[in-house]
Amino acid sequence: MLKKILHTLKSLGRRVKGGGDAKKEDARGPKADRPDDPGQAQRPGGAHAHAAHRHGPHAIRGHAEGHGHTGGRGSTDGRGHGEGRTSEGRGHAAGRGHSGPREAGAYDSASARDAGTAWTPGADDPAKRRRRRGGRGRRREEGAGVAGEAAPVAAEPPPPPGPPWDPASYVVPPAEGKTRFQDLGLPVEILHAIADLGFQYCTPIQAGTLPATLEGRDMAGRAQTGTGKTAAFLITVFTRFLRSPDREGRRPGSARALVLAPTRELAMQIERDAADLGKYCGVRSVAVYGGEDMDRQRRRLAAGPVDLLIATPGRLLDFHARHEIHLNRVEILVIDEADRMLDMGFIPDVRRIVYSTPHKDRRQTLLFSATLSEPILRLASSWTRDPAKVEIEPENVAVDTVNQIVYIVTAAEKWPLLYNLLTREKPERVLVFVNRRDTAERLDELVKRAGFPCALISGALAQNQRTRALEDFREGRIQVLVATDVAGRGLHVTGISHVVNFNTPIDPEDYVHRIGRTGRAGASGTSVTFACEEESFYLPPIEEYIGRSLPCTVPEEEWVKLPEGVPNLPPSRPRGPSPFGHGGGRGGPRRGPPRGGLRRGR
Repeated sequence: MLKKILHTLKSLGRRVKGGGDAKKEDARGPKADRPDDPGQAQRPGGAHAHAAHRHGPHAIRGHAEGHGHTGGRGSTDGRGHGEGRTSEGRGHAAGRGHSGPREAGAYDSASARDAGTAWTPGADDPAKRRRRRGGRGRRREEGAGVAGEAAPVAAEPPPPPGPPWDPASYVVPPAEGKTRFQDLGLPVEILHAIADLGFQYCTPIQAGTLPATLEGRDMAGRAQTGTGKTAAFLITVFTRFLRSPDREGRRPGSARALVLAPTRELAMQIERDAADLGKYCGVRSVAVYGGEDMDRQRRRLAAGPVDLLIATPGRLLDFHARHEIHLNRVEILVIDEADRMLDMGFIPDVRRIVYSTPHKDRRQTLLFSATLSEPILRLASSWTRDPAKVEIEPENVAVDTVNQIVYIVTAAEKWPLLYNLLTREKPERVLVFVNRRDTAERLDELVKRAGFPCALISGALAQNQRTRALEDFREGRIQVLVATDVAGRGLHVTGISHVVNFNTPIDPEDYVHRIGRTGRAGASGTSVTFACEEESFYLPPIEEYIGRSLPCTVPEEEWVKLPEGVPNLPPSRPRGPSPFGHGGGRGGPRRGPPRGGLRRGR
């Protein structure tokens, strides 16, 4: 029985070995061009033809172009005719046949016959393969650089560098009680960027923190938004990079500095500021945050080591769990808006991130917060090493640079007052804050129907919509931006002349953060607050928080009247279930009938 099996196997081996040449002889005939047997069309026969079927033009290019002999794994398995790595151009084929680019028009019947292989129309037609693969073949042809193809277009050389920047051209006269950036001994690359941005003197938080942080000390700083603290820690980070270049190779996704921000808007703003301050430093910055395409951020991380990583806690932990971000080489850790992290419940996530970085004795930690409360101080003591403490009082921001006006109005007079403010004072950019999402939607509709370019940002919108609205507002394509407190922190747009609190904020801290969108970095601005019969009770806690009284005025009668033809109420909207549930309050509108059911006659 065993002899019979061996005899059968030997006979099958001779049949396979001898069948290749026989089928190769038939492949040169007209039947090979139009085979009657579908199986023959799929696999024309022989080792060479089998390789052509499996690998297309790559598998036979070593024969078709006459560049030498094959050196793969033999001819019977069909893998010895690929290109792979070559010793002289494309002369010596040694791989599986997929390493080289596809050659336009290289595979035709003539070249197949010269190679001693069969060509079957349609089975391995490169044009059809490109159509099936969605144009991948066409993209490979571009820039392939193989004989028979167009040579790739060489990239234009970078423009020759101009004359080096002279620090002596950055002239800032000394001023009593102010600190110049030249006095801090900053690298020339950073001074050049500061000069381009038009900064002359340090803000109080910068003057208080930079001397200590530039020497490598940890910092716990108390400062509101709009004080220039972002530039303070970015200057510290970039100075360390320039003074201590990274001489050891790091793997992709490994960061030298990490900045944690509570919101997407703040992370995006820090990324823009980093691009402005670090444009001459050669620093690679990457920002990762929720609401954006994760694959796009993954590609940026995989492109190489990261110098500055800006992240929100949730998205950072997602990448860290997938081992696509590595925090074991972090030299500087910055925690921005620590009080906001605490309010939003991010501290457990932040704690996990902090413990993934090197020990606090082997890193520099900078913590900034609007308040240095007892919980924040406990966190600072756990995560920092003998930190220097700098506190900037909130009234220095809320009083000195912002003209604050409070109008006592009824709820029905708010929209007429806002309309007359826009038409009579003609501000260039106005940021209007409301307390609820449904109020934001209705107000956005009213402003647009009144003829003003307007956009809306709230937590109900997708991230790309919010980003587009902010960019339009920043570029001046829209005049009015209606926002909930989601934009209260981290939003930095130059030229905001007016901030309008259409609803008086409930939290005094939100008031300071709102009006901090204007009058930033020492510039002047105007904040207008509408206080109605229900919201006037929020004013005393705000006055206590900022340490001064707010003068309240009643607007003139003409300012609370709408001209004829100006819409007063948005069109009615059909009731329906809300995608955010039935909850009301600051989180969003309450949908459905009122509690207790519908009343008769209503």
